[in-house]
Amino acid sequence: MKIFTYIVQACLAIVLFGASACKKDAQPQVQDASEKLFINGKIYTVNDAALWAEAVLVKDGIIAYVGTTAQAKAQASAQAQVIDLQGQMMMPGLHDVHMHPLEASTNNFKFSLSNTETNPENYAATIKQAVKDNPGADWLLGAGHSLTTILAATRAPRLILDEISNTRPIGIMEQTSHSFWCNSKALEVLGITQLTPDPQGGIIGREDNGVPNGLLIDNAGELLAEAALKATNAKEETDYQGLVGFALPEMAKYGITSACEARTFWKRNYHKVWQRIEAEGKLTARITLALWAYPTEDDGSQIQTLKSLYSNDDAKLLHINQIKLYMDGILHNTTAALHTNYQQDVLGNGIGNGLNYFTQARLASYIAQLESTGFDFFIHSIGNRGTTEALNAIEKSGTAQGRHRLTHLEMVQTSDLARFNALNVTADCQVAGSFTHPDHWSENAALVGTALANDLVPLKNLVNAKARLTLSSDWDVSTLNPFVGMQNAVTRSPQEISLEEAVKAYTINAAYTMRQENKVGTIEVGKEADLIVLDRDIFSISPNTIGQTQVVQTYLRGKLVYQK
Repeated sequence: MKIFTYIVQACLAIVLFGASACKKDAQPQVQDASEKLFINGKIYTVNDAALWAEAVLVKDGIIAYVGTTAQAKAQASAQAQVIDLQGQMMMPGLHDVHMHPLEASTNNFKFSLSNTETNPENYAATIKQAVKDNPGADWLLGAGHSLTTILAATRAPRLILDEISNTRPIGIMEQTSHSFWCNSKALEVLGITQLTPDPQGGIIGREDNGVPNGLLIDNAGELLAEAALKATNAKEETDYQGLVGFALPEMAKYGITSACEARTFWKRNYHKVWQRIEAEGKLTARITLALWAYPTEDDGSQIQTLKSLYSNDDAKLLHINQIKLYMDGILHNTTAALHTNYQQDVLGNGIGNGLNYFTQARLASYIAQLESTGFDFFIHSIGNRGTTEALNAIEKSGTAQGRHRLTHLEMVQTSDLARFNALNVTADCQVAGSFTHPDHWSENAALVGTALANDLVPLKNLVNAKARLTLSSDWDVSTLNPFVGMQNAVTRSPQEISLEEAVKAYTINAAYTMRQENKVGTIEVGKEADLIVLDRDIFSISPNTIGQTQVVQTYLRGKLVYQK
């Protein structure tokens, strides 16, 4: 789920002005002294043995001392760069183990639709203008609308777009990325007809007579994206410029020094774009790529390809050592996998209990064949059945070496809570978006019933069951700002957690899932100096203001990559 809630801003920054259009204070800084002495601070180490300190000494990117200002000064050389924190808070660099920086910053999507519009006919003017502004015969892609709006159309949705163009394929991604709205030309290019069966993990929307109506749900929409975003030199350059000119500076601005790209489409050469950035020395964060497992690919050839792309050089900032796949869809599509049936037929294809991109047996087979290579599995699971089946697959085929995680976890049945700890599976949750807040839980009651709608994303239940918890953004479905995530995590009663747990979720717990807990995630002697300085002590302010926290400085391996 990752779609561009601010495509227009990103396009302006990247296309009109280039990298220089990004905020000046978000640009990587010139590398400075190899020895840094941070003094007079309120330093939260996330090290249970000594949670707070006054000073940190860094030598050649490695933490050499953590403790008092006096002792740090005594151990520093005369050449050390002294940085007086003046009482400001320092903490370890933050991790976001579920984000989509390439998709959030690329200019491949040319226009954006409002997600608050209720009449799809009213989108025509914006789309017509996009056709005019982006001439050509190739795909025209946009994004941003709500699926509910398109379902409210009084005629087949494709007909609205056909009136704008019936000669050029148009595809518009819904705000969560879990469906596409397209015209008849797009269906023709994709070879989708009345006789085309639904693909694995997807649904082709149809009129009463079976003719495709222009809605492609879940993996049916991914087939459109794959065709429209085929790897070309031009697209790779666009992706590169988006990452270097916007996404990486934006991450540094929010103190994110480690991140997982949660859907690395290897057919689109996403990994090659990242490898180019690494080769040019332009990474300002540690990046782990989670290779996408395509539901419609032949298993044998896909597994061999995934193995061939594995890369895990401990000295590098870029690793390719995770596999991303979906167990199910999402709630408002009625495609999240439930143990019970939905209560409404939203898509007009009958009431069911959701769908599977990957079945339990197929996931177990992939784990059995890829875990030994070194891959950890990163599994999208929103419905309670999806979670049960994913845990079953890990229990069947996983070993002690695996560090697998389930992400989203909007609904988890009670009997599965303890299995996270028992199977060493990390629970990765997103609460930065308002839709997961308890105030919005009732919005799902009509679909799944009140009992299931309550306790959406059960953070407290997971922590109480001793699950390892990480918090992440799913940027750009939700804000990239991790302090908004922390604030929401500690204020979402009855499923709130403590601030200490929230900070661990963004630091040492997340470092474990990236297999770098011995390098970063806490401020300890011998670890690499991924550090951030904040404009306030988040432990001494009202929980309802944590989201207003700003990062003053971000350091990666002791080098300044952002300064406010």
